[in-house]
Amino acid sequence: MTLSRRKLLQTVAAFPLAATLPRMAKAELSFGDATLTTVSDGNLILPAEFIFEPMPQAELAPILAELGVSSERLTPECNLALYRDGTNTVLFDVGSGPNFAPTAGTIVDSLDAAGLAPEDVTHVLFTHAHPDHIWGLLDDFDEPLFYAATHMMGRAEWDYWWNPETVNSIGEARAAFAAGAKRRMEAIEDAVEFFDDGDEVLPGISAVASAGHTPGHMAFEVRNGSNSALIVGDAIGNHHVAFRKPEWISGSDQDGALGVTSRQMLLDRLVAEQMAVIGFHLPNGGIGRVERDGDGYRYVGV
Repeated sequence: MTLSRRKLLQTVAAFPLAATLPRMAKAELSFGDATLTTVSDGNLILPAEFIFEPMPQAELAPILAELGVSSERLTPECNLALYRDGTNTVLFDVGSGPNFAPTAGTIVDSLDAAGLAPEDVTHVLFTHAHPDHIWGLLDDFDEPLFYAATHMMGRAEWDYWWNPETVNSIGEARAAFAAGAKRRMEAIEDAVEFFDDGDEVLPGISAVASAGHTPGHMAFEVRNGSNSALIVGDAIGNHHVAFRKPEWISGSDQDGALGVTSRQMLLDRLVAEQMAVIGFHLPNGGIGRVERDGDGYRYVGV
């Protein structure tokens, strides 16, 4: 069955009373005189086929059963990485805002719980422009919420969503994603700064191309002395099948084959360099590490 936009949006809206996740994450990494943590934007509620549809169902079923993952409905957390080094307060992505999912859009409250207001954020770095990552850019008056921040996005990602043909070519289920991204990007078009793969975006923060989930998806390496972490956005989109079977194409990726390549590259690097991982949709605040597990991997939370 092909997942239509109608079914996706109906599922997202079907549980308006579902509780959001704790507003502050439990894990924090110390980077010398800097800190790297996450703040919660709530959670999503998705039909499981949004991810699982293209996978071999006979092999998938026992994996889901073993890991206790529903084959009907998924409720992934939305964790925004927050890096503070005494000079810069950097937020990675901006969350869903009030108009995408009733269980998401809690970033302002989460920042408040951390003792921060939107104007305290000095930089916003985008992994990509899907709704749960960029629709929170605007406040209730359609003005940039993080108005004091410098907004930065990978050049390839910007060009893709800015292209007027994207809304016609992305597919019916994601057409609203394209229109919503473009509207929010228009609010920062005169001030956005671009970067490319390998660029040191800010001191200690470098861009890592990880296309597939979207055409210009970026991960970020954060390094301070001997401490390092990879902020992977949605390139590693869950804590179960993405780790156990990274070679399986995910229905959430716009280019499934390229998504596999990026996912395996990041997982290999996380293990080889023993880096911490921060994932937007990983559980319990989204901070952990990666271990080899047979032919696949295992996510271990902090």
